[in-house]
Amino acid sequence: MVSAVRYFFTRREPHVSRILLVESGSRGLLEGILPGIRKTYGDEIFVDLVTCYSGLPDGIRAENSVVYRVTDYRGRAGRARLYRELARNRYSVLGIICSAEPIMTKWKWVLAARLPAKVFVLNENGDYFWVDWGHWSIIQHFALFRAGLAGADAVRTLARLALFPFTLLFLLSYAAWVHLARRLSKVGG
Repeated sequence: MVSAVRYFFTRREPHVSRILLVESGSRGLLEGILPGIRKTYGDEIFVDLVTCYSGLPDGIRAENSVVYRVTDYRGRAGRARLYRELARNRYSVLGIICSAEPIMTKWKWVLAARLPAKVFVLNENGDYFWVDWGHWSIIQHFALFRAGLAGADAVRTLARLALFPFTLLFLLSYAAWVHLARRLSKVGG
């Protein structure tokens, strides 16, 4: 259940007390953003990590980080326990990687919906944007691009979408014709 998506209708950034990063893409992307986070918010800020990888990325230090491995939270009860642990930490910022890699896709979106934190999205180019109403045009372009509905692929994707019902109708008609011809050949033969 979505309990509290906060900061969507404001561009205001919260006071950053603790940051949660979801390593839902290449490790190099996360390692690239960590120095900037440390430079902006200081070396003392807690930067926790939800990951499916073994080992620690460069920039995550044991003295001011907690690492949550999704493999330690299997099943419904395990996921519920993870959500409770993360909610207790009261993160003010949640960072997720959206790099067109199918890594922890469900995890990142569930955490973005369940944790009352301001969310930022990091893409494969190392660019990021805040998920709020003020960045709606960027979010829309990002979603359209990921769906193949922006840029050069837009015409091709829309043509495939428009032709799909006709293709399906043709294939179903052909299958029906073949089965009918087979039945008729058995009856007549």
